[in-house]
Amino acid sequence: MPYLALPPMLGVFATLCLFVGGDITNAADPVVVVTEGAIPGIRQPQVAVGNTGTIVVTFGAGETIYCCKSTDRGRTYTSPTKVGHVPKLALGMRRGPRIVAIDDHVVITAISHETGNVLAWSSLDGGESWRDAVDVNDESRSAREGLHDLAIGRDGLLFCTWLDLRNGQTQVYGARSKDLGKTWEKNAHVYTSPSGTVCECCHPSVVIDQSNAVHVMWRNLIDGNRDMYVSTSEDDGQTFGSAEKLGLDSWQLNACPMDGGDIAANSNGDLLTVWRHDRSVYSAGVGLKREKYLGRGEQPSIVAASDGDFISWVDRRGGELLLLRPGSTNPVTIATSASDPVLAASVTGGGPVVLVWESKAGDVSSIRSEIVNE
Repeated sequence: MPYLALPPMLGVFATLCLFVGGDITNAADPVVVVTEGAIPGIRQPQVAVGNTGTIVVTFGAGETIYCCKSTDRGRTYTSPTKVGHVPKLALGMRRGPRIVAIDDHVVITAISHETGNVLAWSSLDGGESWRDAVDVNDESRSAREGLHDLAIGRDGLLFCTWLDLRNGQTQVYGARSKDLGKTWEKNAHVYTSPSGTVCECCHPSVVIDQSNAVHVMWRNLIDGNRDMYVSTSEDDGQTFGSAEKLGLDSWQLNACPMDGGDIAANSNGDLLTVWRHDRSVYSAGVGLKREKYLGRGEQPSIVAASDGDFISWVDRRGGELLLLRPGSTNPVTIATSASDPVLAASVTGGGPVVLVWESKAGDVSSIRSEIVNE
């Protein structure tokens, strides 16, 4: 499907939702994780926080996946370690590697456009060394669109979800691992749209709650509406129930916005989602609940921590990276000239909450991070 330009108008949808007002203030200077001076072509960072507080950041550059680690709450990071080589690594438009961590175990997944497969690497020593990659999808070339996500539960259950083309049109599939990424089980069918295809170029998202229920979110395509849906598995990711639409309004769009949103589960088992509709970002619970307008922007990310939900997004008008902290209605500006932000906290909810993003200064790119719950 062609990548079409989006309509510029916000429309009446925003006026139906709660406007979050207030001044926007600047935060402290972020930490530079890595720059193009060290590795040319760095793109699409992702971050995970282990339950011991260790922070691990992954990113792609060309056809190589790298990993950096911080053991001092994000004040410094190690030099990048090479994880693996991926022919025609899927990068850009929210593609790229995904990462999770628990104890000393770290798992990274990524997709090869050449083979069309999801690959998984696992580390037993906190990212110092890596096993050889294994396939996650059991139908070759079915994940060639390159859009996926990865989640971990409190007991180490892993679930990876992706946009799947094994049947000729875009469906949502997934697979679980019960040995921390060493092997992956038979793929699970998550959802097929009644139109035959979900939105073809928006990444799916996944979270595992404290009861090990697996929740997958994606942008659907029904009757021309590109709305967000969620489906839940109550049996550790083996089978999935019916899909639920998020929010009350719909987005009629003859194009793909290439922006899939994010999902989080708090300690009470409540789900909260964030996603883009037109030129703005909204949040909503699961079920027929009114969505809440957060602000103009795109590329939202959310994480549930012990002190509440943190939400970030980018306002393209000035390249501002915005952060909404728990209990606040006023987002703060973390950085400018930013893109592709991602939030992370440990699966136990404690420790640091970390925000990473791509930063551009002139022609030089870097990956930066900030601890946002201090």
